[in-house]
Amino acid sequence: MERLFTEIVHIMQHDYAGWKDKQGWDNPDYYLGNLRDLENQGRLNKAQFTELVKEYLLDFKDQHIHFASKGINEEIRKDRGFRVRRFEDQLYVTTVFQENRVSKGMAFTSIGGYTIPELKEKHSRLLNENHPERENWNLIFSLYDFGEIETEIGEKQRFSFETYAKEGYVATYSVQQLDKAILLTMTDFMNPDAIVKMIKENQSLLENADAWIIDVRVNYGGSDGSYFPFLPFIMPEEGVDLAAGDEQMHFNCTLANAERELAMIVKQRAETEDDNAQQFLSVFKREWTKNKGKGFVEFNFEDIMPETVIKGTTQPKSIVVLTDNSCGSAGESFVETCKKSRKVHVMGRPTMGLNDYANLVCKEWEEGFELLYPTSRLSRVDANEGMTGVGIPPHTHIPWTSEHVRIDVDLDKALKYLSSKT
Repeated sequence: MERLFTEIVHIMQHDYAGWKDKQGWDNPDYYLGNLRDLENQGRLNKAQFTELVKEYLLDFKDQHIHFASKGINEEIRKDRGFRVRRFEDQLYVTTVFQENRVSKGMAFTSIGGYTIPELKEKHSRLLNENHPERENWNLIFSLYDFGEIETEIGEKQRFSFETYAKEGYVATYSVQQLDKAILLTMTDFMNPDAIVKMIKENQSLLENADAWIIDVRVNYGGSDGSYFPFLPFIMPEEGVDLAAGDEQMHFNCTLANAERELAMIVKQRAETEDDNAQQFLSVFKREWTKNKGKGFVEFNFEDIMPETVIKGTTQPKSIVVLTDNSCGSAGESFVETCKKSRKVHVMGRPTMGLNDYANLVCKEWEEGFELLYPTSRLSRVDANEGMTGVGIPPHTHIPWTSEHVRIDVDLDKALKYLSSKT
């Protein structure tokens, strides 16, 4: 496993898109020493190795980096069966999966005997966020066996945690008719065929609606090309130049990155039917092939968008886009593109802030490990205007409070905003 760790370090110091910006951030010698200690003690297994690598990767402060093992004991893939969010000094239950002893609205006042502020200090490296709205407490819950929970009527009690197998993710692409608007919900942009199908099946409804609400508060990303069919609806009639400004994206075209990316493109093309998505993948294949081994290069996307001015339609007249910190990657690109249109008003909370370094590739090992890491870099990083830890800000910030676990505050405010427009 020492060989694997050395390969991972090489990837992060040569192939990762942020390697120049983050030189000296990581400390591989420290983790290599820990690895050898575990090996000498006979305690090194796949689970231990996975956790050690994840600890090492935290040094890069990039949530776009993922490391996992397909073959370790399933115990490491289990969680507590619910999700929480911090408001003030409590962690409110927002979603319940398998754990039927809790319900939305209950709040944890401590975990493992530590108050929430104490845990925030103790695990600041894991949380690595500057605002309670952006914190992810899932991993911290997995480190402790008990907590103290408060019911909605104020009763406090000790709570012993159980572990549950994680439920499989099922994407949502839906269109719903509300009283004053059409509500579109998309939890990712990974399936262009499904998105095109959703648009075709609801064509008349979408074309004739005066107002849309697009909910990407939870959006796990995918491909920017998947949301291109929405652009004519989103942009105003006079059009918007999406290439305005001096923003550039450079791809780190090392030999290894090109080989990994080209392998992924072959797989994606085999799984995709949509013509626009196929063209998108074809251009990516051409650019990676042409620039293989050249280091950081700006790709030529003129074949995808020969005209960068996108003209829109009369309907809908107004669009609200709902965002939150669970919107990442291509979801954030979508939000940023929407903000260029005068028809759009973004409400909610800033997005996750992943896209300074994006366009992931995957390195797989025969031992069952896989590393996903970004290959592209935005030039805004050079001006200290990156989105890491900040996200894409909404036009109207709606602070997250405990009221959100009882009612959909964001949707109510979106409907009120659209009513005021009409």
